[in-house]
Amino acid sequence: MKLLIVEDDKDGGAYLKQAVKEGGHTVDLATDGRQGLLLAAAESYDVIVLDRMLPGMDGLAILRTIRASGVKTPVLLLTALGGIDDRVQGLEAGGDDYLVKPFATAELLARINALSRRPPTQELKTTLKVADLHMDLLRRTVSRGGERIELQPREFQLLEYLMRHAGRVVTKTMLLEGVWDFHFDPKTNIVETHISRLRSKVDRGHAQELIHTVRGAGYCLREPD
Repeated sequence: MKLLIVEDDKDGGAYLKQAVKEGGHTVDLATDGRQGLLLAAAESYDVIVLDRMLPGMDGLAILRTIRASGVKTPVLLLTALGGIDDRVQGLEAGGDDYLVKPFATAELLARINALSRRPPTQELKTTLKVADLHMDLLRRTVSRGGERIELQPREFQLLEYLMRHAGRVVTKTMLLEGVWDFHFDPKTNIVETHISRLRSKVDRGHAQELIHTVRGAGYCLREPD
């Protein structure tokens, strides 16, 4: 395997490089964020081992940048930040695994090997379609039956969530977390209000409704029977 290690601690980086080479891998070592970004974007690697705290450009910024540019190489984040929120941030930024310092070299190698065995990530969809409802995720446009539907940003997020879960019931809690990033009940009818607005734009004037209320459970966007 060919690996990239991005670690600003020169002694620590050299030690990691040697340990990984002894594991039978080819290794490139970058000692600052900008160098790491250039290598990650320009070269082809099987796994990237990325320190989170880096000079020039921090690990999360590097991760977001390479993911936005289409680099799908598995990334193992190294960090001294071991809190739940820190791990969640790393994973949501596009990381595939998280290892908190200090760690055993054997565990590092085991995690690298595990990441290398994962099947390739499928290409991300840029369009969604349910019946005659179309969503272009790049252009941020929606149409039904060829007629464009103008949506507010939150309405677009809500419809995208429903379309990604087409045919399945989604609960109010799922929508609060997935669309509003609320991890508590705000005690308002925010979901119901936005569903009503969205339904008026998506279903009004069409013989078949796509957005359905599932009594006592939630909502479902599905193709007509």
